[in-house]
Amino acid sequence: MPSLSGSGFLAALALVVTGATSWAEDSWLDVPGGTGPGTGKRVVLVSGDEEYRSEEALTQLAKILATRHGFECRVVYSIDPDTGEIDPNERTNIPGLERLRDADLMVIATRFRTLPDEQMREIDAYLRRGQPVIGLRTATHGFDFPKGGGFTMYHWRNGDEAFKDGFGRQVLGETWISHHGNHGTEGTRGVVAHGAAGHPILRGIADGDVFGPTDVYGVRLPLPGDSQTLLLGQVLSGLTPDTPPVAGAKNDPPMPIAWTKSYRVAGGPSGRVFTTTMGASQDMLSEGFRRLLVNAAYWATGLEDRIPAQADVAIVGTFTPSPFGNDGFRKGVRPADLK
Repeated sequence: MPSLSGSGFLAALALVVTGATSWAEDSWLDVPGGTGPGTGKRVVLVSGDEEYRSEEALTQLAKILATRHGFECRVVYSIDPDTGEIDPNERTNIPGLERLRDADLMVIATRFRTLPDEQMREIDAYLRRGQPVIGLRTATHGFDFPKGGGFTMYHWRNGDEAFKDGFGRQVLGETWISHHGNHGTEGTRGVVAHGAAGHPILRGIADGDVFGPTDVYGVRLPLPGDSQTLLLGQVLSGLTPDTPPVAGAKNDPPMPIAWTKSYRVAGGPSGRVFTTTMGASQDMLSEGFRRLLVNAAYWATGLEDRIPAQADVAIVGTFTPSPFGNDGFRKGVRPADLK
């Protein structure tokens, strides 16, 4: 193998350093806010799951929030530190979380992440300030830390009674329990819960408007604290919205799939939470589901009085979501490619 001269080695090293620097500076996606009620509000959308393509779902949600409603958005991703590419199988690196320091809302869809202290510290500080949270799908089991670590309290199976079942149960309202509907064969239709029709998050949303091919998750009833169920998940016999519900116990009683609650971390101030156990990128094809998330962003940031009767949730640009499934992410994609 030929050796490099001193100048050749320095040039090669400069290329490596320059490449690494460009990846570091381009490890997230910033979407400037347009005009709308959300102008001046900053949203950080935290993706990172191996199965449900949160890197696709949250990128499109950010574009809708920014373009249609004025929110300034940053989407952060699980990044391979060696290539700068989005890799949901990388559980230990989500750069760009420092934007949470002045954020008005965190939208999170992680799964079993074991983030280093310097990154997890940003999420912890945000939560200790009681800032609002929207949690999607696998965020119920969003963190997995070894015993004895500084952030074990957020572990999805945390055994400490002071913060039992971690981020999922204590912040969002539930940790991972089960697939209530059959995974991959039984979809979900949203049905408005009794007494919830007047809630601002459901403005412009009726029975059946929310649909997704992802199955209903199991939750423990009743949900904790001041939780208010907004939508129940009707388990369908297929993966299209026109298929009938399954008969029997899966729909009697139905599981909640969307609710609000409040949370506190370590005696800090109370924060607003909206949780949905839907959230795969394919669920974003449902206009009703997109409206649910946009309305929730308004509500979480204190703008519930400005939620439109029919919020504009049209897709921004091209959106062809990948089917959910482990290791099904698009390879070789960097955040800059998603602008």
